[in-house]
Amino acid sequence: MERSVGEILGRLERELADTYSEGREAIARGLAQAASLWRSQDGDAAEFEEMVRTHFAGEPEAREALFSRMEFVLESLDGHMLEISRDLRRQSDLDLGTIFSFDEILAGYDPAAHVADDFFANRLAFAVLLNFPVTTLEERLREGPHWTRRQWAETRLAERFSRRIPAEVHLAIGKASAEAEQYIASYNIWMHHALDSGQARLFPPKVRLLSHWNLRDQIKADYAQEAAGGLARQRLIAKILERIVTQTIPAAVVDNPRLDWDPASNKVTAASCRDCDPSAPPARDAASGREPDTRYARLLATFHAARLADPYSPTAPTMISRRFEENRQIPEERVRRMLEDVLGSPLAARVADLVARRLGRKLEPFDIWYSGFRPKTGLSEPELDRRVRERYPTPAAYERDIPRLLGELGFSTATARRLAAHIVVDPARGSGHAMGAARREDKAHLRTRVGREGMDFKGFSIAVHEMGHNVEQVFSLNDIDSTLLQGVPNTAFTEALAFVFQKRDLELLGLARPGARERSWKTLHDFWSTFEIAGAALVDMGVWHWMYGHPAASPEALREATLAIARETWNRFYAPVFATRDVLLLAVYSHMISSFLYLPDYPLGHLIAFQIERQMERAGAVGPEFERMAVIGNVTPDLWMREATGAPVGPEALLEETEKALAEVERS
Repeated sequence: MERSVGEILGRLERELADTYSEGREAIARGLAQAASLWRSQDGDAAEFEEMVRTHFAGEPEAREALFSRMEFVLESLDGHMLEISRDLRRQSDLDLGTIFSFDEILAGYDPAAHVADDFFANRLAFAVLLNFPVTTLEERLREGPHWTRRQWAETRLAERFSRRIPAEVHLAIGKASAEAEQYIASYNIWMHHALDSGQARLFPPKVRLLSHWNLRDQIKADYAQEAAGGLARQRLIAKILERIVTQTIPAAVVDNPRLDWDPASNKVTAASCRDCDPSAPPARDAASGREPDTRYARLLATFHAARLADPYSPTAPTMISRRFEENRQIPEERVRRMLEDVLGSPLAARVADLVARRLGRKLEPFDIWYSGFRPKTGLSEPELDRRVRERYPTPAAYERDIPRLLGELGFSTATARRLAAHIVVDPARGSGHAMGAARREDKAHLRTRVGREGMDFKGFSIAVHEMGHNVEQVFSLNDIDSTLLQGVPNTAFTEALAFVFQKRDLELLGLARPGARERSWKTLHDFWSTFEIAGAALVDMGVWHWMYGHPAASPEALREATLAIARETWNRFYAPVFATRDVLLLAVYSHMISSFLYLPDYPLGHLIAFQIERQMERAGAVGPEFERMAVIGNVTPDLWMREATGAPVGPEALLEETEKALAEVERS
């Protein structure tokens, strides 16, 4: 605008204040919000003034109409765009056969990339900015507890247009994300062909484990199989994970059942294919060398794509600040303090000593995934797999059983049926995920791995977790007072609600119902799980800070920096407990590569889940409390948690209950 911005805004403020009863402060704020995102391509000063006079909703009827129209339209728009995206990603997300180059292009396309541009071009975005307040995290934390639900909905509406990121940036981020996700979704190791140092095969034929999820879960499962070679398998997997992190893994062995590989020596040989999958591709060159830092190249690509949005995010000018200030709505330093409170707690050494006593041996680094606090089923992993496959030979079989499963969790028959009618089960190509709906006429999608022989126990446990996501998604979309408030404050909350379901996976198979003593063991399991993932979260945070400090880094430099951060984090928090230094396992989590600083949501989710669980135990039921909490909606984390449980988000509940649980088990 050629004339002084201050002069124009001052004159418009006086004009609008003289015409309408709206307060001067609100008028000034709306004008400033609109002016801050007006660009030269939008027009000159005269056109800006015309836009303001046209779209300022000074009458209550007009303001109410704008709010209700946008609420309705955004639900429809978001819902249909999500449906289109789901269809575009169908081949890459689901286990439907070969992925071709054009499938990757489809998966990387964002049909909504131009929507924000269009809404600024047609002035709808400016209409919202003129009439509803854009708030900072500080304002929401300070004033939010006193707001009405309508004020919260107006805040979320304005927030939709608080940044003006070009379509090409959205497309670049979508492309980098899709490519990283595809890399991770295809990173399988054929375990029958992973040999120990004596060249023995420790796994049966056709066992194909995805990194890092299935490899980690196999380590967890093998605690019940130590007498049957479980410890040897755990040590083999730990070496595989180390090779993946250091990128010394031979490129040819990734998702290839036609080569044998000794991770200790890193020697690769052609395999005898009597037990090979006949659909597998021919063997690649066994001498093709290590994977050429592809893992870190993918991570760098997501970083560079995320940085493209930085110039258009004045209130959160880095991906790091957007993740914490906008997505999590908790300042980064507060998250760091919560994680370090858990990691630095003297309870860690006491729980670790208990783990060592239960194992009857010195702890090894992979024991960060110790799962022995969970209830004993008396069944081997193969027997668990057999039972699950018998019950769920197809995704449709699980889908048909959802009403019964939800009934077991305490939902009423009518509620369970209604929820199930909104959930579709699909076979995942990767480990599994939940894709909710954004329009009330649509359905949420549950994805988990279902092999040719049916779903195994790992797939079932993931399905139960994703079902928790879906149930929260259905409630918070269909039963909430305003769709502008749908969802929860951040991803950690939806993870927490999903953990509530997953912790009952054995109960849902009819295998265990915990009493008081079992609840003590469960608390120790929760603490150890949080202790594990909190370190990985700090590594993820450290890596993103390093990338911002070294934006021109090569994949090789990023690899070395990531390994250094992982070592430092391990040595600070875990070496005193494990008596082993310089371990790299904290850098193996696949989320680091494809999920844009996602890992802190997991330990936060554990802390939140524990607070939620304690409230559900007090209430005596999962279903009704879950339903009550899921419709609180997208307010600030502490406000949500106070309404749900009576206390803000924090580690105190977990640490207090862990102290009690240790005292209980040490007495017995």
